[in-house]
Amino acid sequence: MALKENAELVFAPLGGVGEIGMNFALYGFGPAHAREWLIVDVGVTFPDAAHPGVDLILPDTRFIEDKLDRLCGIVITHAHEDHYGALLDLWPRLQAPVWMTPFAAGLLEAKRQSEHGAPKIPVSIYRSSEKFTVGSFEIEAIGVTHSIPEPVSLAITTPAGTVIHTGDWKIDPAPTLGKKIDEERFRAYGDKGVLALVCDSTNALREGDSPSEEAVGASLKALIEGQKGRVAITTFSSNVGRIISIARAAHDAGRKCLVLGRSLKRVIDVADELGYMDGLPEFVAEEDYGFIDRDKLVIICTGSQGEPLAALAKLSRDEMKSVALNAGDTVIFSSRTIPGNEKAILEIKNRLIDLGIRIIEDGDALVHVSGHPRRSELKRMYEWVRPQIGVPVHGEAAHLVAQGSLMAMSGIGQVAQVRNGDMLRLWPGAATILDKLPFGRLYKDGRLVGTDETMGIRERRKLSYAGHVVVNVVLDDRYQLSGDPDLVAVGVAQVDAAGELLEDLMIDAAVGAVDSIPRQRRKDLDLVQESVRRAVRAAANQAWGKKPLVTVFVTR
Repeated sequence: MALKENAELVFAPLGGVGEIGMNFALYGFGPAHAREWLIVDVGVTFPDAAHPGVDLILPDTRFIEDKLDRLCGIVITHAHEDHYGALLDLWPRLQAPVWMTPFAAGLLEAKRQSEHGAPKIPVSIYRSSEKFTVGSFEIEAIGVTHSIPEPVSLAITTPAGTVIHTGDWKIDPAPTLGKKIDEERFRAYGDKGVLALVCDSTNALREGDSPSEEAVGASLKALIEGQKGRVAITTFSSNVGRIISIARAAHDAGRKCLVLGRSLKRVIDVADELGYMDGLPEFVAEEDYGFIDRDKLVIICTGSQGEPLAALAKLSRDEMKSVALNAGDTVIFSSRTIPGNEKAILEIKNRLIDLGIRIIEDGDALVHVSGHPRRSELKRMYEWVRPQIGVPVHGEAAHLVAQGSLMAMSGIGQVAQVRNGDMLRLWPGAATILDKLPFGRLYKDGRLVGTDETMGIRERRKLSYAGHVVVNVVLDDRYQLSGDPDLVAVGVAQVDAAGELLEDLMIDAAVGAVDSIPRQRRKDLDLVQESVRRAVRAAANQAWGKKPLVTVFVTR
């Protein structure tokens, strides 16, 4: 591969650095005016109460959309939503070839078939240990362990040197699914020389090593054996290794398994097609639920994050058609709580407790283990790879700074702290932030994707706080009011503290605003409209203490 004149190698995250989720990384190689670009991962994050009605939050890709003629391709490291979940929605904007592992490609296709109008994306399949070329980037997929099938790190090589982009990983000495992490390949790259390690920071605040998935399976078996009633276990639907652990634990404890939840079934179908479920007993059908003794059943269900329409939430509300939980049953949360979901999860737990159901979670027993490296695992990766530059990614500020300190204490010569939008030059010379790129968030809302402004998110947020008032003012030929204005208030308090109807107060304010304008000036309908809007908002605020959105129509 020829070295281009004035070439540089840069790294620019547009998501996932300074936050958990929505991972989107750019690598650029070449002179500043003619860089070739590679995208690694196209992930989502999930909305909270500040984003009413929003389905998903996606990275803003406008920077790379201006350079599509130099975008070589997209490589997905694994099939977690925060790494591939935005692909269907953003690919029409990017129009680049995509490389994925078989499991990730299978999940993408299953997802595409379930979404109306989703694009057919050209996908090239790669597997761990394979090498392939994307433009100026020579890539080797290095197998790692994580909480999903077929996770890989990427060794990305250009004439500038090799960058190890770890993706999500951990060192699991006894994985339920797949091989152990490929230490030999990491060491081989370390021996050849690694320019930079771009490394997962999610668990950089936690000391020691992560427990193995095998240990979780043994713990789950002991817990299941100790319960007299039904056992329902909720976990992340993408964690096929955990599903396998639960199924084996249930079988060893003399119980059958029932699966509830569309996303779980979709993942299991793809995993089964690829042979990951071979050797497991068949799952029982929902219609067989009533014929299985309570002490002979384990239910694997969606809903670990408190999703209101997931199977566990429906069970807590007794809304399932053919399946129910009763007093004396047990629910195990084989998962961690994603920040922001605490309240929704607590509501489900309280409903279950009211039903007389026992709750077991991570603090009570070993029922979950993270798929990310703790500090001892991170240090082993540094020893294997021995990079010139360390770049912490995949985490909030506390995680990034913690890993940066660990990198420096471990002898990595340069540590580059970056955040979303930073363009970091990795080569030539010292690691330096060259520029701040445009970045931000796009919102999937129904079938559309756009900014908070184009999708009306800001106004919707205001509506959720203070409601909406619509006023119709009709003026006659002499620019006098033709009767009282019509007013409709939605999401607004009905009466004030003295019992007066707010609608009456706002109508009076609208009439007063029109009357206060000299008749000749009422020919300026925009002036009338704005005066009425301000008066109605002020009247609502004085009576209620809140300012609703107000829309005014003036006709004559």
